[in-house]
Amino acid sequence: MTDTKLSPTYRTSLLKSAMPILGIAMAVCFAIFVLLAWSSRMTDQIAVERQERLLALVLSQAQFSIAHDQESSTVWDEAVRQVKSPDSAEWLNNNLGGWMTTYFGHDAVYILDPKDDGLFAFAGGKMIDRSAYDGVKPSVAPLASKLRESLRHPDPNGFGERVLSAGASEILTLDSRPAIVSVKPIVSDSGNILQTVDETYLHVSVRYLDKSFIADLERDYLFDGLRYSSQDALQAGEYSYPLRSTAGNTIGYFIWQPYRPGSTVMRQIGPALVGILLFMLGTMAILLAVLRLRSAKLRASEERMKFLALHDSLTGLPNRAHFNDRLDGALSNVKNASVAVLYLDLDRFKQVNDTLGHPVGDELIRQFTTRLKDIIDQNTFMARVGGDEFTIIVPNFAPLSALEALCEQIITIVRHPFDIDGNHIFIGVSIGVATAPQDGTGGDELVRKADIALYHAKTTGRSRFAVFGKEMDAMLQQRRALERELREAMQSETQIQVHYQPLYSAEEQQITGVEALLRWQHPEHGWISPEVFIPIAEEAGLIEALGERVLRQACTESRSWPIETLAVNVSAVELRNPAYAMKVAKLLLAIGTDPRRLELEITESTLTDSAGHCEHNIRALRALGVTIALDDFGTGFSSLGRLQQLEVDRIKIDRSFVQGFGRSANDEDIVRAIVNLAHAKGLRTTAEGVETTEQSDYLRQIGCDDLQGFLLSRPVPVKEIERLLRVSASLDLHIPASRS
Repeated sequence: MTDTKLSPTYRTSLLKSAMPILGIAMAVCFAIFVLLAWSSRMTDQIAVERQERLLALVLSQAQFSIAHDQESSTVWDEAVRQVKSPDSAEWLNNNLGGWMTTYFGHDAVYILDPKDDGLFAFAGGKMIDRSAYDGVKPSVAPLASKLRESLRHPDPNGFGERVLSAGASEILTLDSRPAIVSVKPIVSDSGNILQTVDETYLHVSVRYLDKSFIADLERDYLFDGLRYSSQDALQAGEYSYPLRSTAGNTIGYFIWQPYRPGSTVMRQIGPALVGILLFMLGTMAILLAVLRLRSAKLRASEERMKFLALHDSLTGLPNRAHFNDRLDGALSNVKNASVAVLYLDLDRFKQVNDTLGHPVGDELIRQFTTRLKDIIDQNTFMARVGGDEFTIIVPNFAPLSALEALCEQIITIVRHPFDIDGNHIFIGVSIGVATAPQDGTGGDELVRKADIALYHAKTTGRSRFAVFGKEMDAMLQQRRALERELREAMQSETQIQVHYQPLYSAEEQQITGVEALLRWQHPEHGWISPEVFIPIAEEAGLIEALGERVLRQACTESRSWPIETLAVNVSAVELRNPAYAMKVAKLLLAIGTDPRRLELEITESTLTDSAGHCEHNIRALRALGVTIALDDFGTGFSSLGRLQQLEVDRIKIDRSFVQGFGRSANDEDIVRAIVNLAHAKGLRTTAEGVETTEQSDYLRQIGCDDLQGFLLSRPVPVKEIERLLRVSASLDLHIPASRS
């Protein structure tokens, strides 16, 4: 029988041979552990450094953007004039205050006079007392002084291609909150208004770097648990980035939980390290696979952050910053090739948002983007630069007809309805086109001219395109000049006048009322048509002041007139003001006018107000006794059947139907139908544009209640209407009869 026990010598030999192997295995395991720990630490360090660089870049871009945002309103002739005007608070609030907060997201705005004292203050979404500037003056005053010193001694090298004026910017603490404070001078954009440094007003804009700014950073750039602290007090695992001023002084710290892919890997593979002794090769393969996976995720996260910085999150299209970079690159070779910029704006998009909600509006934007991508080739660059605004760069286009064909194709694909949540939505698109080098070689200049062409396309009917021409720039300047002159006219006692056109009873053939009509006598150009200056007044925010002026003057001048009705036109802009009915009631009470005597004329577009303010005001005014007339009936969206739903007291038949008598076989029938349905509804009718006795006789025959037109009287000044009323009362003035 053989002895199977291992001899001591063999056991010693086995132990001696195994120990080195075991030692090597343990050394390999230790080396692997050290290598993994080192790799983890280095990966974490790289990830933190990348987030730190990203944060520094975002802060730098924010500081530049705030100053760039200011220049959209501070480099402007009208701003220079308005800051010096004592009655410009509303204008400053709309253009230099609210514009900065609502459109660009600034938190507070101050305007300083030439002595660097507060002239205007805006914060919290509204205009506040200018004394609020005293609280921030100790921090802002050095910046204002620095800016004025740079204005006195300007840099001979200029400001750069993208900067229009000098400025001073700093990161500092306001009310214990970190903030970017930017100071810009309010200067002329045309160079026609000269002012010394000591005459220059300053615009101060503040963007706080906590709260919403931190929320945006955390959402857009994946900073986990990002917060701001004045002290470098860190909790476990946190990292801080010092927020420094231009002088290098630390004013606080951004603190967050950095993304540590290496530590995550170590935590996940920790249990597997125990098995390395037995399954070294397998474990090493697993470690390499996991490490590779984590590195891929890190790269993917970095790529995602880069993508979000240059793309629109809703559509995935390049954003404005990416578009500007690409346009600059395309224009760098413009001497050897042509470049076109198309500026697109969706028509009626705001109505979709207001009536169907923002989710439907977002889906509409996505579907429009999809349609646009289907017709854009790979050499064309497309970007979304605003809510419903898109831009397209077309390189090497030839000839111009190719651009026009592309514009027509875009307009055509948008004409087809969009089907969203069971709604068939019809919109349009207007396009402005500018080309380089014909229209300029600078990116900002090309975009500006494409925007001018877009404005021209919209003013000529929407769902159109327009190629920039020099006359468009001149037309825009002319419109701005007219707006400026209209503002000046409103301060004059003689330029803005109220004329009156009589309203005749068709049956009794006597004057029963008058309509107050606005007129503008320009000192150089003579009488300017309301069709020209009323739309400008609506766009410039002047229509409410004009409307109140006409209403007040008409009520005052007509108090003693022997009339039943005083008709005054009302803009849809006025009726959308929730307080309009209350304003009318107070005015009537102050003047002593019977509300039942007043008739307000509205247009059919007023009835499309989705917010309901117009409908509320109309009901309140009718409850007060004021009558409502629907002006120019038949030229908008109405139908004869719609008469059943309208909450009005009178229908004014548009002059186009009356003037069609004898030329169009249908106009007489249409007017007869309107009169019959209106009477069935209990509404009075007035025919506008009566110019012949034949028209007058026919309208009287079919039962039209009142007549108005040049046959009876043109609109006349107050003295002439008073003379006409006296003659009418004394001589029993009738409508001219037709000759048989």
